[in-house]
Amino acid sequence: MEQDERTALRTRRRFARRQWARRWMSLRYAVAALALLAVLATSVYLVFFSTTLQVRKVAVAGNELLSDAKVRRIADVPLGEQLALVDLARADARVGALAEVASVDVTRTWPDGVRIEVVERTAVAVVELDGRLRGLDADGVVFRDYRSVPQGMPLIRSGAAAGTDALREAATVVSALPEDLATRVDHVEVATVDQITLVMRDQRQVLWGSAEESELKAQVIDALMTAQQARVYDVSVPGNPTVREPVG
Repeated sequence: MEQDERTALRTRRRFARRQWARRWMSLRYAVAALALLAVLATSVYLVFFSTTLQVRKVAVAGNELLSDAKVRRIADVPLGEQLALVDLARADARVGALAEVASVDVTRTWPDGVRIEVVERTAVAVVELDGRLRGLDADGVVFRDYRSVPQGMPLIRSGAAAGTDALREAATVVSALPEDLATRVDHVEVATVDQITLVMRDQRQVLWGSAEESELKAQVIDALMTAQQARVYDVSVPGNPTVREPVG
């Protein structure tokens, strides 16, 4: 009889332990779920409502032509706005629309900043437009003013029939010139997109034609001017270059 009672007691204890284990497992899940909800709620509060993650500074980098103040003004990133809610695409588009900017990258810098990384255009030539000397980049974009033509930089003189496309062609030509050849160019005359002429500082002329095959033309004219002295060189067809008014 006592043996039966002890067996029954052990059975009841094992049953109670199993019941408690099941209840504890359920309780553990509930505690974990509550903890997760607390973490999420805290995160939402910090990101969208807390002053800790509001925009307090806008850093500008990579700019020389543009002032920090102008980039910040154009970007128009509102100080005090929640950093997570800042419209980076809008700021990127506004700064990217500036003529001086080749590319821009606007990013969040947690916990309280926005960084605007600017890559400005680089002038390869100067063109006179409406009485102003303007810098022209390799893509033919006019983007800055000069008081005088910088030393070693070619001046582009465009004719009445030369439009935006012709300036773009001229920029492509200048960009293809080796540095030692580019520094010997006094100016580039642009009549049309396929009538581009280099005038050297010693007054020799190079009939370039269009910007097509400019890299090959640059190689040909470099070798041709070294091999033969002349007043006019024609590399408009680089496979069949010619000279006019040979000297000596």
